[in-house]
Amino acid sequence: MSETRGRLAGRRIVVVGAGQQRFGPEDLVGNGRAMSVLFGREGASVACADIDGDAAAETAAAVRAEGATALAITADGSDDADVRRMVAEVVDGFGGIDGVVLNLGIGGPSRGLDGTSAEEWDGVFAVNVRSHFLGCKHALPAMADGGTIVLVSSIAAVIPVSDKPAYNASKAALAGLCHAAAKEGAPRGVRVNVLVPGLIDTPLGRRASAGRPERATTPIPLGRQGTAWDVAAAALFLVSDDAAYVTAQALVVDGGLTTLR
Repeated sequence: MSETRGRLAGRRIVVVGAGQQRFGPEDLVGNGRAMSVLFGREGASVACADIDGDAAAETAAAVRAEGATALAITADGSDDADVRRMVAEVVDGFGGIDGVVLNLGIGGPSRGLDGTSAEEWDGVFAVNVRSHFLGCKHALPAMADGGTIVLVSSIAAVIPVSDKPAYNASKAALAGLCHAAAKEGAPRGVRVNVLVPGLIDTPLGRRASAGRPERATTPIPLGRQGTAWDVAAAALFLVSDDAAYVTAQALVVDGGLTTLR
């Protein structure tokens, strides 16, 4: 972990999907929680939103333990009214929004195309694409000039790492959404980018490996799976002024997996 430098001092950041599931060691941290904590360390006020209100509250408590201001919000990112309310609560609580990280996703069935029903396909897209669309739609008008949005994708958008066609396709769709949102935000200096994690050792990653053991032994050029803190550091770069001239881009955090193998 690099030394904190106050890179987000005075910023108001929303992390949607800030909670985490319990699977694996008690101290294993998920991407959304790591992002929220790191943003707080860097001086941001952080709104921790999740469909699981208890998980959101736990993350908000972890942010406050860093000496930062935090809100806990229970919201379903795929529900239009919930996302409107979430944005309104953040504006009411913080006085505005400077950044949003949309860290939402479900895997869907591992049964290939023939084994995936239309209802299952739509359910995955509701969480993995609709939620990101709604986050951009409602956050952009409320966002301060010069703000930033980060959509969290997956290397499944780049290479076929699983037999989950709905997941792979939905994560790939975020590139197109990113371009559309970045184009709309550019006149006000609002940047929109996609963060593309690889195989990351998180509670969800452990659960995925339990169902697909070969995931845990996949050779990675840098010799290890990533951690949630690796992903959080990349997210910090994208929401900070270090990336002030970066928009409509994808930042892949995968230890070289997609390009060197």
